[in-house]
Amino acid sequence: MFKTVKQAIFSSGLQSPKCTSVVNEASEYETREYEPSKWVSTAIGTLKDWDSATGSGFMRLFSYIQGNNENKEKIDMTVPVTTFIQPGEGPACESNLTISFFVPLEHQDNPPKPTDESVFIEERPQMTVYVRMFGGFTNASKNQEQLLQLSESLKKDGKPFDENTYYSAGYDSPFKLLNRRNEVWFLAKS
Repeated sequence: MFKTVKQAIFSSGLQSPKCTSVVNEASEYETREYEPSKWVSTAIGTLKDWDSATGSGFMRLFSYIQGNNENKEKIDMTVPVTTFIQPGEGPACESNLTISFFVPLEHQDNPPKPTDESVFIEERPQMTVYVRMFGGFTNASKNQEQLLQLSESLKKDGKPFDENTYYSAGYDSPFKLLNRRNEVWFLAKS
């Protein structure tokens, strides 16, 4: 447990999904191609409060990697922690969130099955994403600001993307105060 807690606090030496950065001329964003991979995920019904929703989801997944799984096996922490956001329809509708941890490479073929019914293994296909990085602590408002800037850059460059859903990605423990790394992602359309 100490190793996983240490990794979560210091965000160092953590595995991440395999991806390739695609060369582009834009300086405001990066284009990445992610390989197919498995993630352990949990759905949070709706977004009322970003911090409590993501915190609740994080703790469910942290419990899974601490041994709350069929094999009672401890699994290493990984990065990024992603939150997939599906905005609700209409101006007053709440968004649906799915929070995920990347399954470490050694468990990709056969991840331990979750014992918590609200946690599931998700198979993500190969995907190309447009990524905007930013520092500091994030929240729903900061994500929206970054998404707006990313959207404007992509439209200016004529890049087709899915405007209806997006990801936020965090790479650091809440205990890390400086040099934090956050991202927002839009899925590229072919």
